[in-house]
Amino acid sequence: MENPRQYIVLFPFMAQGHFIPFLALAQLLEQKGFSIVFVSTPLNVKNLQKSLSPTSSVKFAEISYNAADHGLPPDAENTDSIPNDLIIPFVNSTPSLKHPFRTLLSDLISGGQKPLCVVSDFFFGWAADVAHEFGIFHLIFSVTGGFGMGCYCSMWVNLPHRNSPGVEFLLPDFPEAGNIHITQVTPAMLVASEKDPLTNFQRKNVLSWVNSDGLLLNTVEELDKLGVLYFQRKLGIPVWAIGPLLLSEKDRSRTGRRSTISPEDCIQWLDQKEPNSVIYISFGSQNTIPASQMMKLAKALESSGRNFIWVVRPPLGFDINAEFLAEEWLPEGFLQRIHEQDRGLIISKWAPQVEILAHKSVAAFISHCGWNSVLETMKYGVPVIGWSMAADQHYNAKFLVEKAGICVEVARGISFEVMPEDIVDKIEFMMGEGGEGMRRKACEIKETIKDAMRDEESYRGSSVKNVEEFITAAYTK
Repeated sequence: MENPRQYIVLFPFMAQGHFIPFLALAQLLEQKGFSIVFVSTPLNVKNLQKSLSPTSSVKFAEISYNAADHGLPPDAENTDSIPNDLIIPFVNSTPSLKHPFRTLLSDLISGGQKPLCVVSDFFFGWAADVAHEFGIFHLIFSVTGGFGMGCYCSMWVNLPHRNSPGVEFLLPDFPEAGNIHITQVTPAMLVASEKDPLTNFQRKNVLSWVNSDGLLLNTVEELDKLGVLYFQRKLGIPVWAIGPLLLSEKDRSRTGRRSTISPEDCIQWLDQKEPNSVIYISFGSQNTIPASQMMKLAKALESSGRNFIWVVRPPLGFDINAEFLAEEWLPEGFLQRIHEQDRGLIISKWAPQVEILAHKSVAAFISHCGWNSVLETMKYGVPVIGWSMAADQHYNAKFLVEKAGICVEVARGISFEVMPEDIVDKIEFMMGEGGEGMRRKACEIKETIKDAMRDEESYRGSSVKNVEEFITAAYTK
């Protein structure tokens, strides 16, 4: 490859679920001989500098951001540091990064070498125009899958939805996605109009993607053809599926996400269980459920009699990063009974998810269907009990149910009325013949993902080829 020490600028949205795939992309490009400049705001850079191995050559660059200018707390530089009700104002504030980003690119070029490419987050569609001002090749990186993001984008572009007739409807520009149920429309989308700030931001942002030189999707082409084809048709630019881009558990722990249990202790507990006998429950780093749903889930897990690992966070309405008060939010005596029966692990905030999903004892994953979790569960061949909540999660669950065939849904959203017996029914399904069929399908998907990532002299998988293609496109611009 000519001039292998050329550098690439990576610019993610400020959220844990976006940092992780961008860091994985940084590692991939670094292995291919590129220098990487990873851009974020000061507090994020301070934390992210610990996230890669000491031998990594990735450089971090700060751009200014004043949260107080947007009515946000002074340390509000990523979604982990703010309550849910401030996430929309935080998203709406991000166009203020345009001028500092332009200044950064100018300074980098003045330092002696123009970047080969800028890869920005899908929330930063405006970055294409900034890159092109300097004659730099630009790519949008969608850290989510093609199908789910296609539904999500179509929903924002084709407003309003509150007047949609009936309980189901087709997306005008993505009918092949199938019917969208009213329960798959997030509250923000349901009330959205052309006058509100979030709608203006989302529509303007999505429509600006056409200005980019290409779109990268953190997915696998063979599994996500509908999503890839949708964006090729919608945007009229090259679309490359380059996934799955995932950090190892070791690298993820460097991002500050340390578990309250060591991977070794977790594996030791799992080793004592029969194959396909454990339910794993996690709603990700940014999501939680109401206290009433938490109580019902606990009752269901106990009455099911099944083994489980549950990653808990304070319920909705409380600081998601605060201490978990089991005596308030779980049934009386729940922890003691589970401990005495050696039937469950309750882990606060963060678990070694990759190691858990890779273990033969795990039968199913009760998940919010965030895309990083979806990729991990598909990579390790574990079927899903879907409990989607926000953003693209409803459509990721739809993908897993209708396209992949490895998921049953138990709830949608925080206001969904779910009963303990409903959860038990889904758990029993997964432990029975229905779940066995889904595990077979999940294992087939696991092999498809392995093939997409294969990089051998006699065979190069689709994701490997697509990475090479977008790099070639950057060189030949």
